[in-house]
Amino acid sequence: MFGFTENIDKRATALGRLRAWTRARFALADDTTVMATELQCGLPGCPPLETHVAFWTERGRHHFKVFKPAAEVIEDDLPPAFMKNALVADEDDGCC
Repeated sequence: MFGFTENIDKRATALGRLRAWTRARFALADDTTVMATELQCGLPGCPPLETHVAFWTERGRHHFKVFKPAAEVIEDDLPPAFMKNALVADEDDGCC
C-alpha cells in the first residue's frame, strides 16, 4: 500500500510541474484553468500512457498531448510558445 501512495504522490507532483510549465510557456494568467492528466490508450500503436494538457483562454480550449507518462515529461516536450493559437481545439474534434 505504501508504494501505491508514493506512486500517486509522484504523479501528482509531475502533473503539478507540467501545469506550471504550461502556464509559464504560454504566459497564462494565474487564474487561467490548466488541466493535466494521464490517459491510457488501448489502441494499437499508442503508448500505454500519454499525458494530455488543456487550458482555456478567450479564444477557447487549447490542448496538446505528450506521448509518455507525466513523470517522464520534460519542459522541452511542451510545444513552443508561438504555437499557442494553433493549439485551439475544434468544437467537433472529439478530443479531451
